[in-house]
Amino acid sequence: MTDPKLRTLLEQVHSELERTESMDEKGRELLRDLSEDIRGLLERSSDGGPQPEEATVQRLQDAIDHFEVEHPTITMALSEMMTILSNAGI
Repeated sequence: MTDPKLRTLLEQVHSELERTESMDEKGRELLRDLSEDIRGLLERSSDGGPQPEEATVQRLQDAIDHFEVEHPTITMALSEMMTILSNAGI
């Protein structure tokens, strides 16, 4: 996973997640898990490491569903990331 656009998007999503303050408990849990996933993807993307696990993709979809109404910026970035992963066959 060395696509520079994906790496840029991962960094953008990670930054946006860290800036988000108003969050319910489920949202905080999703962000915490997704933030760890994104950090891992960023670390592995620099050396062409393994692709995201199915659990990561599922957490990504869960986060999109959860944040859709209250956090459109996060939702848009997560959706774009999901599209890139899907187009890559992940």
